[in-house]
Amino acid sequence: MVQKSTSIKDVAREAGVSTATVSRALSNPELLTDSTREAVFEAIRVTGYRVNQAARNLRKRRAGAVLVLVPNLGNHFFSQIIAGISAELRDSDYSVLITDTAGQHDKGRVVVDYFLDGRIDGMISLDGGMSQADLALLAENEVEDQIVFACEWVHEAGFPKVCSDNFDGAQQAIRHLYDLGHRKIAHVTGPKGNVLTRVRREGMLAARAALDLPARDDWIIRGDFSLESGAEAARRILAMEDRPTAVFCASDLVAFGLISTLTAAGVEVPGDISVVGFDDIEMSGYYVPALTTVRQDRRRLGQEAASLLLEQLRGGSRRAAGNRKVGVELIVRDSTSRPKTGLKSVV
Repeated sequence: MVQKSTSIKDVAREAGVSTATVSRALSNPELLTDSTREAVFEAIRVTGYRVNQAARNLRKRRAGAVLVLVPNLGNHFFSQIIAGISAELRDSDYSVLITDTAGQHDKGRVVVDYFLDGRIDGMISLDGGMSQADLALLAENEVEDQIVFACEWVHEAGFPKVCSDNFDGAQQAIRHLYDLGHRKIAHVTGPKGNVLTRVRREGMLAARAALDLPARDDWIIRGDFSLESGAEAARRILAMEDRPTAVFCASDLVAFGLISTLTAAGVEVPGDISVVGFDDIEMSGYYVPALTTVRQDRRRLGQEAASLLLEQLRGGSRRAAGNRKVGVELIVRDSTSRPKTGLKSVV
């Protein structure tokens, strides 16, 4: 026998109020007196009433969902950001949908379709790789006030964003190596055109200039945040006659690829070359040697992004929302040390 579900009438009867009062308690509880509001919520607890959220959203013409765009779900870096978003939205009326944009060339159309199909009320994008055509499509469909960027962002657009202090993080990394005595410092970048690549490179260059370090173009090596790009950077360093004594990598994965390839070639880390990463992903503290890196508070990035989006969905505008920056911290571990004196190249 199927048990009949509890209705709003059952709650009203238990609380001794009208169904309109119960409805008001659910939608605008601040309009009720404390005693009435408490009576209604106690009746909800006793009867086990559950709000039909789908029907409620339909009446309000809301989807009750937020879309999160992730550039690569296979990258564990994004897991803590998503966890932060979910935690911040847990007590709201919004559930979280996630889509992987890896390999998608029409991201704007994907987003607009979600909005037009009534599946989402807002979006948080962790993918800063949207084209001008994508941005134009968002503007054309008037969904710009329902979008926040987190971690990565579109530099030319005016969307609200939450990001780590990437510039300061790069400066902390270079200053740490300088304070250890390193003067020959290389940098492995992120992918070309990526906003994080640009800001971290700018931070590195600013620190290099302020500390009067050698400006060697061949010590700035293009990477793409991947293990393989770190390995390729190591091969280039191994081929140099005049090698750097330290390397600042634009991500931890790049640092792992770099260290493993240097080690396989007989170059000791940190004995011969010190290495600093960026991100402080979970593996960084367990790698051998444990990686010195710049820690991003990824969970807080997600929480701040969700909070910013909620402000917009509750009536704010993207101009009023502004931007938020989350501080970073240098975590010193075993992959950095003072440079050797009189170091000879290892062939």
